[in-house]
Amino acid sequence: MIAPLFFYLFALMTVVSGLMVIIARNPVHSVLFLILSFFNSAGLFVLLGAEFLAMLLMVVYVGAVAVLFLFVVMMLDINIDEMRQGFRQHLPLGLVVGLILIVELMMIFTQDVSSSNILATNVSGELSNTAMIGSVLYTEYLLNFQVAGLILLVAMIGAITLTMRHREGVKRQVISVQNSRTRNETVQIVSVDSHVAPKVLEDSRAANKQLK
Repeated sequence: MIAPLFFYLFALMTVVSGLMVIIARNPVHSVLFLILSFFNSAGLFVLLGAEFLAMLLMVVYVGAVAVLFLFVVMMLDINIDEMRQGFRQHLPLGLVVGLILIVELMMIFTQDVSSSNILATNVSGELSNTAMIGSVLYTEYLLNFQVAGLILLVAMIGAITLTMRHREGVKRQVISVQNSRTRNETVQIVSVDSHVAPKVLEDSRAANKQLK
């Protein structure tokens, strides 16, 4: 009796938080609702007996991906007014993509999957979540797993490219200039008197201007 109540509670909170990710006007609030949906999804995995997937969802998505999204959103200068104007412009395309995803999910849910292809057993004959995931992920869905890794790599490069902006007054590291500097240009031995603040060397000033 308790398990169905928790199932409906987690399912309802997952759907509501997922809708709030789209409806929320503030991008930071959207990320927080995304974290809430991850928590409730982890609860659904626990009810299904997949504790390993629940822990993986909490550690990877909540502890890494969602926090990364939050940092990226806070680092970028996002104009909320421009986002609202583009929402109506791209609304038809978003509806089409959402409809396609719903149809694909319905096809997956209605498809009969043989348990012999997705379940793996250990020596004692009992089911293991880790064995099931490994047997399916690295055999039948190996190509999909590699493609997902490439997509994440492209997303990481895109996030780095978006945050790398040339601004006046902001120091940037130039790796080639740093590697070309010699010891004589960076290190100088000077004699400093006691209780007297050392003066800034001219060469240091020139090097700092070059790094800018």
